Amino acid sequence: MFVFNLENRVCQPEAETDWVSEQTFVTGFIKLVAYQREFHALKERLRVAEHRTLQRSSELNNILEQFRRVIAETNGSKDALTNFSDETQKLLKELASRKPLQVPNIYHHLPHLLNNEGSLHPAVHVGLGRTGVSMVMGIPTVKRKVKSYLAETLHSLINKLSPEEKHDCVIIVFVGETDTEYVQSVVTGLEKEFSIEFSSGLLEVISPPASYYPDLKDLKETFGDSRERVRWRTKQNLDYSFLMMYAVSKGVYYVQLEDDIVAKPNYFATMKNFALQLSSEDWMILEFSQLGFIGKMFQAPDLNLIVEFILMFYKEKPIDWLLDHILWVKVCNPEKDAKHCERQKSSLRVRFRPSLFQHVGLHSSLAGKIQKLTDKDFLKPLLHKIHVNPPAEVSTSLKVYQGHTLEKTYLGEDFFWAINPTAGDYVLFKFDKFLFRSGNQEHPGDRIENTTVEILPFSETGPKSKEKYKRTDDRFYRVGQFEKGVAEGAVDTSFNPVVALRLSVVQDSAVWAILSEVSQSHAIICPLIFYIMFIFYPAECYPV
Repeated sequence: MFVFNLENRVCQPEAETDWVSEQTFVTGFIKLVAYQREFHALKERLRVAEHRTLQRSSELNNILEQFRRVIAETNGSKDALTNFSDETQKLLKELASRKPLQVPNIYHHLPHLLNNEGSLHPAVHVGLGRTGVSMVMGIPTVKRKVKSYLAETLHSLINKLSPEEKHDCVIIVFVGETDTEYVQSVVTGLEKEFSIEFSSGLLEVISPPASYYPDLKDLKETFGDSRERVRWRTKQNLDYSFLMMYAVSKGVYYVQLEDDIVAKPNYFATMKNFALQLSSEDWMILEFSQLGFIGKMFQAPDLNLIVEFILMFYKEKPIDWLLDHILWVKVCNPEKDAKHCERQKSSLRVRFRPSLFQHVGLHSSLAGKIQKLTDKDFLKPLLHKIHVNPPAEVSTSLKVYQGHTLEKTYLGEDFFWAINPTAGDYVLFKFDKFLFRSGNQEHPGDRIENTTVEILPFSETGPKSKEKYKRTDDRFYRVGQFEKGVAEGAVDTSFNPVVALRLSVVQDSAVWAILSEVSQSHAIICPLIFYIMFIFYPAECYPV
């Protein structure tokens, strides 16, 4: 590790100071996570309290309606209330005459839930009930007449998680069936195959009680759908809602998946890092697949709004249409055209490419339906590495091609593509260990070559450094170079503190250049310790 000049103050290269700073940050970060978990737990307790209050309110309103009905039927006769004291009779008449405002809640959309107190409690729950994770993945599944893909889906998701990631997420399988024998058979099969995952808290299985579902026999047929399809999509909306209500308090992000998919390697880190990069932006949906309701990420606090909207219109339209309507309501101006609306919605619904999940099921959960759905983006390689870097100012003299900017590269959102670098061109950042990777799988030839890595010490270095490293005329020391399109290395601590790190193009290039990765070690602690600068400059020029 080496120390840099920070805001015109010289930081001494003392290992003890660095260690204390790192420990302070780590301690603070752990406390932040703990506070975040407590906050989500508090929100859940408030949600439960609100739910119970609304339920009691609905019950009291029902009682009042019964009193009003009795009084109306007896025309206010005193004989109807002779068994009560005068004080009680007065109170009942006052209550019966009141006309309170009716506050909408879930029971207005699903009034049958009031008939059974356990309607919103899972009938089956297997697992440790893990909470406080970064990511919750929800997988609804139902009985399929031909083939179940659930086990294969779980293997794909779990096998591509690192040991650390397995402790930072929870996978919830929602069995949308009320046949207790079938649900138990699913649980038994999964417990045999994923016993470790159940015992560690990574995997859970839930199913709803029969009383959760309303009567789905007499639904209105709309949009040319058959009665069976309308019933299928309506129940699907209810299934998604139950699963989201269960998952809302468990983590920071919620990802909706399906039971017939495969995942790409490193999918968890890619999704998490992409979401962290956008933490300051007002997004509502991150899409990691272009198909249906696969790979859709939400922030946990948004799930309540989404569930409420779905339940208001669960009989009317399928889930993907309802999600689009939420976005329309939030940002679209009826006086603007459709193109303007799409641009506005794109700020709330952000698409990540290439896709991280592929649909593999041939037989749909809708009986008799064959669906040959494939995500064409899934087979495309990831042309840049998703990573999280500390804040930095970036600039370049290179001409950017097709919007592949340096800012997006540093944020891990894209690769940097520039036209014909020449001697004297530069790229400026502000960041210990360095890594520049050029070219990508689609354009492997657009690599940076004939370029050296140089650093500028804040003050004059000792004789050993002068002998070991070649020094340029403008006081930079060459500490590395690009080999096969990659420049990677560390900086000798004797150079501390360091003002800048420079990549110098020493010869003209006949090809274009793609910078596909810019990263460093210890990215989490660096923002508190370092303020570093990466520069492309010719050897004969001084940094500004």
